[in-house]
Amino acid sequence: MRTRDYDRFLILLYLSNSTKPVRIDDLTQGRTLGELFALNRDKPLADLCAYCLMPNHFHLLICEKTEGGISRFMQKLMTGFTMYFNTRYERTGALFQGKYKASHVDNDRYLKYLLSYIHLNPTKLIEPKWKETGIANRLRAEKWLKNYQYSSWLDYSGKDRIERRILNTGVLEEYYDYKAPSDFKESVTEWFDNQS
Repeated sequence: MRTRDYDRFLILLYLSNSTKPVRIDDLTQGRTLGELFALNRDKPLADLCAYCLMPNHFHLLICEKTEGGISRFMQKLMTGFTMYFNTRYERTGALFQGKYKASHVDNDRYLKYLLSYIHLNPTKLIEPKWKETGIANRLRAEKWLKNYQYSSWLDYSGKDRIERRILNTGVLEEYYDYKAPSDFKESVTEWFDNQS
């Protein structure tokens, strides 16, 4: 995927999470990222707590707000991105393989694992075996994550950016007391260090 494709996906993460339909004319060329994130999206269907976009897949941590909200959000997101991608690259057919996979988070340990896994996932682009062997060079990984624009790592790490509007970080506050961005980074990387 190219930068424009990632940006479109981020905009769709924001706009699809709404009871309001996504209008294709809202996404026409000529609008800046800031203008698109300023569009009124009405009431969110779900709280998006974390995300990570990778070259061939994505990860989301979502808390449902209304019954069926996650399913409606995912349908809007995946349909919208498929329509965009097929038009842009003059192709037809499905873009995503099968239905999205979902797992219910039923305990704090699993929630902590998912939050860490989602945010560390871009490390795979520089250390392909990090999940099996652990992060070999933690400093290099943190530097990489600090510059990876397509993950909520930056939002939890204290960077002020427009993409922050995608998230509701307050949902996780009852589970984790991150007094400073460094607490979040330390918690995520330490958790995986202790699992290897």
